[in-house]
Amino acid sequence: MLEWYDRHHRTLPWRSEPGDTPDPYHVWLSEIMLQQTTVQTVGPYFAAFLKRWPTVTDLANAELDDVLHAWQGLGYYARARNLHKCAKVVASEYDGVFPDTEEGLLKLPGIGPYTACAVAAIAFNRHASPVDGNIERVISRLFALETPLPDVKPEIKEKSAALTPADRPGDYAQALMDLGATVCTPRNPACAICPWQADCEGRKSGIAPDLPKKLKKEPKPTRVGYAFWIRREDDGRILVRRRPEKGLLGGLYEVPGSDWRAIDAPDDVMLSEAPVSANWSELDGTVGHTFTHFHLNVSVLATTLPVADADKLDGSWTTIDGLSDFALPTIMKKIVRHALKYGPA
Repeated sequence: MLEWYDRHHRTLPWRSEPGDTPDPYHVWLSEIMLQQTTVQTVGPYFAAFLKRWPTVTDLANAELDDVLHAWQGLGYYARARNLHKCAKVVASEYDGVFPDTEEGLLKLPGIGPYTACAVAAIAFNRHASPVDGNIERVISRLFALETPLPDVKPEIKEKSAALTPADRPGDYAQALMDLGATVCTPRNPACAICPWQADCEGRKSGIAPDLPKKLKKEPKPTRVGYAFWIRREDDGRILVRRRPEKGLLGGLYEVPGSDWRAIDAPDDVMLSEAPVSANWSELDGTVGHTFTHFHLNVSVLATTLPVADADKLDGSWTTIDGLSDFALPTIMKKIVRHALKYGPA
C-alpha cells in the first residue's frame, strides 16, 4: 500500500511529500476543516487561513469574529469556535507546539478521537489508525463486512488498526484515504487497478459496490420560525444581533428571529418573541434551509421603526452593504436576500 501511495498519492495543499514530516498546524487545520466537508471545498479556505494566520499563534491572537467571518461557507460553525479556542490553548499552554500523542491531543478543545488519531499519525508518525469515511469503505469491502453502519464501526476500527504498519503509519493512513477517494469509490469502484484487488473479499463475493451497508435514516423533521426584518426610519439601516455563544450557529450574527419550533407551533407564540412590538408585514413566500438534523422554513416579517424606538433595541444597525462585514451564516444570508427581494423599498 505504501508503494502504491508513493506513486499515486494526491497532491493536497496541507500534505507533505510521502516520507516527509508535515507541519502539525497544517494537519490539524485541514482535519478540522475536512469534517463533513469535501476536499474541493476546503482547499481555498485552507489557503486563505494560512495566508492570514500562518501559525497557530497567529490564529490564537485573531479575533473570534474574524475567524467566524473567514469560516463563512464551510458550515458547522462550532468547528470554527473550537478551532479558535484550541489555537489559544496551544499558544498559551503549550508554547505554540501541539502535543504529539493521541492522549495529549485529546485534551485540546474541539479534538475528538478521530482527529487526535489522524493528527498523531499524520503529523507525528505515531502508530495510530484513523478511520474516516473513505477508510470505512475500503476496510468494509476488503473484509466483506456486511453489518450496517454505524454498528460495524468498531469492527472496522479493529481491522484497520491490525493492518497499520509500524513504518510510516501517517502515510499509510493517507494512502487508505486516497484509495477510497480515487479507486475504492462509493459508486463504480475501479477494482481492476486496486492494489488490494487480490485480497478483497468484497470483490471476490461481488458485493463490493454495495458496501458499506447503512441503516435507513429516519426522515428529517421540519421546523418553522419567524425572522424580523427591522429598518430604522431615518437612514434605512437594518438590525442584526449576535447569537448566543452556545448552541446552533453560536457566536454568529443573525437577523433577529423567533425560536425554531415544530411545524404546528402557534404563530402568536413565535410573534411574541419579536424584539419589539410593531406593525409587522409578512413578506411573500418563505425561506428554506436544511441543517444536519432538520429542515427549516422561515417566514420573514418586516417593519420600520422610528429612531427613538429603534435605538432602544440591542444589536447593531448596519447598511445593506455593511452586512458583508458581519459573520452571517447561510440561512441568514438567504433571509437577507428574501427581505431585499420581497420587502418594502
